[in-house]
Amino acid sequence: MSDVILLSLTASLNPTLVAATTVMLLLDKPVRLMGGYLLGAYLTSITLGLIIVFSLSDSAAANTTENTISPAVDIGLGAVFLAISFVFYTGRVERMRERRAAKKAAKGPQEPPRWQRELSKGSPRVTFLVGAALTLPGASYLAGLASIHKLHYSTPETVLLVIGFNVVMLWLLEVPFVSFLLAPEKTPQAIARAKAWVSRHSHTFAVRGFGAIGALLVLKGVIGFL
Repeated sequence: MSDVILLSLTASLNPTLVAATTVMLLLDKPVRLMGGYLLGAYLTSITLGLIIVFSLSDSAAANTTENTISPAVDIGLGAVFLAISFVFYTGRVERMRERRAAKKAAKGPQEPPRWQRELSKGSPRVTFLVGAALTLPGASYLAGLASIHKLHYSTPETVLLVIGFNVVMLWLLEVPFVSFLLAPEKTPQAIARAKAWVSRHSHTFAVRGFGAIGALLVLKGVIGFL
């Protein structure tokens, strides 16, 4: 279960979702727009997630193989997260961002992606379609589905777990959506403060977050081999 939680949090770190949320927050009636996007995202990710998780093999050979491979996969994923943490720690990510920003500045103003232009139209129907189109399974999501399958829960429990995985995965959009519903006047100020805090602490958060997840996965994999 710990794997599922970690992978759902990892899957939530989606730059496209962050960009889409930012665009919708700047438009009129953000609640309707974010609601449309969420419905489209849920439709795609939950439907595909259920199809994938119930399509995985349950054969005895597969179960024997996954008992051997799973610890190695944990160690491999953990090593990847530790490497990402190291890259953030050395400051290479910031230097890459600075070089990209310099290249973009040299090229001059560019037209935003089509999905951003469509979101800017401010239609819940459009955001529904954009959310459905952009929320496709990534590597972390697929790994999470594999972990859910290995738990061998009953069908209703598996369905609820897949839905829960998606709820966690989309928290970056759900939090401002619920916040706007409950406190529409205070939410913009709170979001501005949160963005300022993240910009100040994002480097430390990335180093420690990826490092902690990587260490836990490596430790879990080593224990699995014992």
